[in-house]
Amino acid sequence: FQYLRRFDLGQDLDMFRYEAHSVEGSPAECLQHLLLHCGVTDPSWSELRNFTSFLNVQLRDSEASVFCNPYFTQDILQGF
Repeated sequence: FQYLRRFDLGQDLDMFRYEAHSVEGSPAECLQHLLLHCGVTDPSWSELRNFTSFLNVQLRDSEASVFCNPYFTQDILQGF
């Protein structure tokens, strides 16, 4: 949700890193962003769960990758 929220606000995601147990926004705002980005018109709870699980794995992997680390790539791969 934190990535989707920042994306919708047009913020730079390159420097953002998720911090465990950090809380932002309300549950209603979170659900709104998930529904907006899920890609399914009327998703079931199972579809939302699958979307969030997939997104979570992808974002965790990108944060762990040196190729997505802004301190490593500096401005060479900005926005990659």
